[in-house]
Amino acid sequence: MRLGGKIAVITGAGSGIGRATAALFAREGATLLLADKNAEAVEGVVADVVAAGGKASARQVDVSRSAEVKALLEAAVAAHGRLDILVNNAGYGIVGTVESTSEEDWNALLSVNVNGVFFGCKYAVPIMRAQGGGVIVNTASTTSRVGVTDRAAYVASKGAVAGLTRAVALDHVADNIRCNAVGPGTIESPYFDRMLAQSNDPAAFRHGLESRQAMNRLGKPEEIANAILFLASDESSFCTGSTMFVDGGWTAR
Repeated sequence: MRLGGKIAVITGAGSGIGRATAALFAREGATLLLADKNAEAVEGVVADVVAAGGKASARQVDVSRSAEVKALLEAAVAAHGRLDILVNNAGYGIVGTVESTSEEDWNALLSVNVNGVFFGCKYAVPIMRAQGGGVIVNTASTTSRVGVTDRAAYVASKGAVAGLTRAVALDHVADNIRCNAVGPGTIESPYFDRMLAQSNDPAAFRHGLESRQAMNRLGKPEEIANAILFLASDESSFCTGSTMFVDGGWTAR
């Protein structure tokens, strides 16, 4: 029960890493407000959490919209009196170099992957400061440290998340607010499944992604959730401004 009595908000909670994090946080005693753009998906996660004995509610949120993020965090306080943990997890990726990526696709991706994290931090900080502190965990990526081909917008966005994490940590350390990021490698997820389905040679595509990790396999959402739990809990009390890479040894090469 490492999160017993804590109130946590998780964005992008309808699938993948967000879903696994919600299940783990609930088992560790947190009361959850889960957000996702896909209302049906996040309501399904809440149903699973409640069926397993956890406490959770759902809210449909587009994190690229400032007002919706602000309302999400205010709803957590209105319902539970405080906000102890915010996991800014919502995000997605697209294929493309700077030349082949359209301006529309670039702006749309950054509005979710970067602006969504900015809005979450912006509106969580005053709430957490007023109550004496809190914890923010952002989902960055291994690509915030190493480049990959044909993912220009995604790489840029996750580099921004890692940088923003450091800035928030230093700006608000005196407010007793810790801000860290997790940097996943390539993870089994609905996003990965879609990329696999769209590839001309799924077997070769999968092998190429697996071989980037020294462990020669993809990560599991639950493995990233474990890292997020550590960063959200008091076990990481001397950790702020860092990005924890959970990537099967990718960045060690």
